[in-house]
Amino acid sequence: MSGLKEIKVLTTCAMLLALAIILGMFKIPINSIIEIRFGSIPIAIAGSLFGPAVGAIVGGAADIVQFVVKPTGPYFPGFTISSMATGVIFGYILRAKSGKVSLVRVVIAELIYSVIVCLGINTLNLYILYGNMASGGAAGYFAFMLTRLPKEIVMFPINCLIMATIINHVHMIGNKVFINN
Repeated sequence: MSGLKEIKVLTTCAMLLALAIILGMFKIPINSIIEIRFGSIPIAIAGSLFGPAVGAIVGGAADIVQFVVKPTGPYFPGFTISSMATGVIFGYILRAKSGKVSLVRVVIAELIYSVIVCLGINTLNLYILYGNMASGGAAGYFAFMLTRLPKEIVMFPINCLIMATIINHVHMIGNKVFINN
């Protein structure tokens, strides 16, 4: 968290925040509760470069600013929590001050992100917003989850490939900029 006092870290976080907002605006809608987005990638990068606290700040700010700039529905704080959790998860698992991030760590981070954030928290958020909680209860939540499961299964290897492709390059550049200067 103290890294945010450095100009290089602050400007890098601002650029990642802007990238997260822009990428978050582009989506591929599948149906009313399933859409494919890539806005979590810059949040994951912020977490992996600067740790879970900074990742959470970038994630929370990205969700709030994106809603202000281009709302796609009602504001719901659960999605802000999801974005913050994304930064925390990738910050804890992919944080590497030096050296390479292994493919195993990328897969573990993506798996935890997919299960906890995408299938867990985001499904709950959508169920609260669009489901009928009074009549559905836990069964309705799991029905929502089952409709979102194929998307997560398809996106898991895609997200792993994207993250594995860019994360070591980002860390290599980050190490040159933030550590060796």
